[in-house]
Amino acid sequence: MRHVAIKHAGCLRVSVVLMLAGLALVIPAGAQKNKNKKNDAPDSNSQANPIPLPSPPDSQAIDRAIGEMMGYWQIGDVDSMRKYFDPGVVVVSGLWEPPVIGWDNYVKAYQAQRARVTGGRMDRSNTFIKVNGNSAWATYQFLYITTMESRMMEYRGHTTLVLNKEADRWVITLNHSSVVDSSAPAPAGSADPAQPGKP
Repeated sequence: MRHVAIKHAGCLRVSVVLMLAGLALVIPAGAQKNKNKKNDAPDSNSQANPIPLPSPPDSQAIDRAIGEMMGYWQIGDVDSMRKYFDPGVVVVSGLWEPPVIGWDNYVKAYQAQRARVTGGRMDRSNTFIKVNGNSAWATYQFLYITTMESRMMEYRGHTTLVLNKEADRWVITLNHSSVVDSSAPAPAGSADPAQPGKP
């Protein structure tokens, strides 16, 4: 019995040695094959076969479109702003005036308003977006600070947008803004100075 166990142990050793020798031959050949594949791979900077990125969710695409549109609105770039609006857009301002209907009429009103202000910054907050198929609405609060007639003006309000999806982009079909508060902000040094004799 002992003779059989030693014979099997010897066979096991021979098998392990042969297996290791085989691996020693196979590993370098596999590494060389992988090295050749790396050399044959196209340059990662090559644009021959770009991998298309997945489309963002509709709510994210709408949020981005609103942000980009507002950026162009602030700098007065009507040509870039155009792609975010439907040609028949209806714009209701925060003033007591009729709605502006159509892109061309909106551009005229926008440029007239812009001619009266200097600089300006609009911040958006509390945005909520609801998507329903190829239509959506978004609502947000805004703070608009600008100089008008040599005075700093501050406008706070709400905007609601109705959007439709055209091909792969969202366009604004209705823009309704309501000004909640408009006032001239207090100058920075206008706090009541401490009165003598009072803490």
